[in-house]
Amino acid sequence: MFVLKLILRNAGRHKLRTALTVFGLTIAVLAYGLLHTVVDAWYAGAAAASNARLVTRNAISLVFPLPLAYESRIRGVDGVTLVARSNWFGGTYRDPKNFFAQFAVSDNYLDLYPEFIVSPQARSDYERDRKGCLIGRQLATQFGFKVGDVIPLKGTIYPGTWDFVVRGIMEGRDESTITRQMIFHYDYLNETIRKTTKRQVDQVGVYIVGIDNSDQAASVSRNIDNVFKNSLAETLTETEQAFQLGFVAMSNQIIAAIRVVSYVVILIIMAVMANAMAMSARERIVEYATLKALGFGSTFLSVLVFGESLAICAIGGGLGMLLTPPAAEFFKQATGNVFPVFKVSHDTMLLQAACAFVVALAAAIVPAVQASRVRIVEGLRAIG
Repeated sequence: MFVLKLILRNAGRHKLRTALTVFGLTIAVLAYGLLHTVVDAWYAGAAAASNARLVTRNAISLVFPLPLAYESRIRGVDGVTLVARSNWFGGTYRDPKNFFAQFAVSDNYLDLYPEFIVSPQARSDYERDRKGCLIGRQLATQFGFKVGDVIPLKGTIYPGTWDFVVRGIMEGRDESTITRQMIFHYDYLNETIRKTTKRQVDQVGVYIVGIDNSDQAASVSRNIDNVFKNSLAETLTETEQAFQLGFVAMSNQIIAAIRVVSYVVILIIMAVMANAMAMSARERIVEYATLKALGFGSTFLSVLVFGESLAICAIGGGLGMLLTPPAAEFFKQATGNVFPVFKVSHDTMLLQAACAFVVALAAAIVPAVQASRVRIVEGLRAIG
């Protein structure tokens, strides 16, 4: 108890310096947590993807579609339980800046996505209305969409203005489920473009494939691709998670840069903390010599230095961790829901605590060694 009181009094002796150091630690830990949360948000789509679903696309590129006739052949592959169609629509809502995902899908699409919760009445209304659509909860909240609203989309891939009627809201199974998308009938899209752009008729962007055993995903993927080997439109089949990670990989350099910046922030505050502890140690040479003269050993002096460093980092790191969740929520609102899932994870909080602990230890090593090596005669000679 005596040691703890001495540590806390030492930490608060130079109030301005301690306050500025704590403030710097708070900002550093907060910045580290936010940057780490941005990286987690980038991978949120891939993390939520399922290994029990496969995605079959054109082997050359997503730009090139697949024939509608492939559906029945994929369904005939052993291990496949369900096949759904999905086309990227790419329309804009009122303003090109209002970007959100829109997919033209087959009616069995929702059977493959149990994480999307739709009431039986809403699904029935949607299936009966050719122009009907379902809107994710996050998207409905962002734009204020309600059931019965008409959403006009200006086509980019498919020219013209398309009107869709909201027939239901898709809720997420949990907070990690991204519900920032809109789905509508593939048949409506296909029938409409048949009248205008016949070269785009009966083509599918990707097939979503349900399998009965996720452990067999690799073999089922190979079997599907073998069916269309040497055809005019060869396929590439992979798990939905691998498919999503392919998009994330396009921005790997950005993610790597964010990670580097997060660690640079910690290194900078480590240097600041080390400087503060070094100054404290130099100011207390006489005190360390006096304590040694009274019989206290080098270990006791090292405990005082490490204890002071840990106390300051605990306060600064703790404040940074407490401020991270509200700061993340503010950041999410300020960015206009750019990240559908932006939540501080437990792993991020643990990493923040670990960083604060490492900073405390690293900053105290040199001052602790100096304190333990103080000679009584030289220390007392420094008086005056």
